[in-house]
Amino acid sequence: MADLCVNIDHIATIRQARGGIEPDPAKAVKLVEKAGAIGITVHLREDRRHIQDKDVFVIKRIIKKKLNLEMSINQDIVNIALQVIPDEATIVPEKRKELTTEGGLDVRNNFNKLKNVIKKLKQKGIIVSLFINPDIKQIKLAKEAGADYIEIHTGKYADAGTKIIRKYELQKIKRAANFAHLIGLKVNAGHGLNYENVKSIAKIPVIEDLNIGHSIISRALMIGLDGAVKEMIRLIKY
Repeated sequence: MADLCVNIDHIATIRQARGGIEPDPAKAVKLVEKAGAIGITVHLREDRRHIQDKDVFVIKRIIKKKLNLEMSINQDIVNIALQVIPDEATIVPEKRKELTTEGGLDVRNNFNKLKNVIKKLKQKGIIVSLFINPDIKQIKLAKEAGADYIEIHTGKYADAGTKIIRKYELQKIKRAANFAHLIGLKVNAGHGLNYENVKSIAKIPVIEDLNIGHSIISRALMIGLDGAVKEMIRLIKY
């Protein structure tokens, strides 16, 4: 049964809109943990559009559960990860002009760089996950590169315009998750998951964590962060 990791990037997005100190992502950590999430996810982007270096260090210091750091293989970001030592590092592709992560990593064309970064992270005791599309070839390469986990990009499933397309994308995710599990990789999933579409993904037995951010923070604006997290956990668990 899947567990929930809450991505709190967009709390920092609101703060950065005014360039001030509120709302503080670190204060959200305690609320999210108290509401029952098993971890916190933050994405330290190269352009620092939301989460800042200081946020990551502070959150690591105060967190009582799991910290998942989403990151590129940019050397500056890798160096910060090696200092912070999050519980888990999820390596994601990154484009400066994208509003959000648009797809999974191209493991094939970045294989040697990824293998080198994975080795460095694992030497520090950091669990490493690669954020990839539900593609069998990419999963095989993730295993060869030394990843512990994959996180399946669920964007096409979430954005599907019809029930037929959504069902097709769900089947791709199931096949990918089961194959990864079969070859010894652990499996997470995320991107675009919300209160309407999460149940089908949460029911896939081999998926461990769901990383969900935008929909929870959006809901929290209406009913509060505690209520939004608890509501998502109920959907995932029941």
